[in-house]
Amino acid sequence: MMMRNLDNVHIRRAATDDAQNMIDFYNVVGGESDYLSFGANEFKRDLQEYKDYITATSQEPNSIMLLATIDSKIIGIATINSSQKERTKHVGTLGIVISEKYTGMGLGKALMNELLEWAKQNGITKKISLVTNESNTKAIDLYRKLGFEQEGLLKKDNYIRGDYQNTIVMGLFL
Repeated sequence: MMMRNLDNVHIRRAATDDAQNMIDFYNVVGGESDYLSFGANEFKRDLQEYKDYITATSQEPNSIMLLATIDSKIIGIATINSSQKERTKHVGTLGIVISEKYTGMGLGKALMNELLEWAKQNGITKKISLVTNESNTKAIDLYRKLGFEQEGLLKKDNYIRGDYQNTIVMGLFL
């Protein structure tokens, strides 16, 4: 895909060889955004355990991990994680993290569209859920444009820079 700044972005599934770069990416972007559930260097994962997690996720028919890269450098990660339990396997939890340098260029929308298209075609997923900080208005606007509805509000769910902040729960039925 071509972003608005004309960088050519490659979107592909994550592989076990990506594990260290993914951990490093999360630890950097955690310090760039107040909209994640972790801060800088708070994404503490054992490398082998994370490789095992990538392998397990890739084998689940209702879960996916996508990487957005430029010249092999990760600039975004998009996931849908789903339970394998019969009662809840139809619900996928969506997460997208984009490097601050590449926000506002259409990458979030492109990744969302990739995930939603995949979910519609996997034969299992019927609902996508996500959570976001109440002040993350650009993301909320995108989610609403894609058909997500607010399903709930978790009051004072996060403590960021000395303030308690609310989390919005959103859902989309496929």
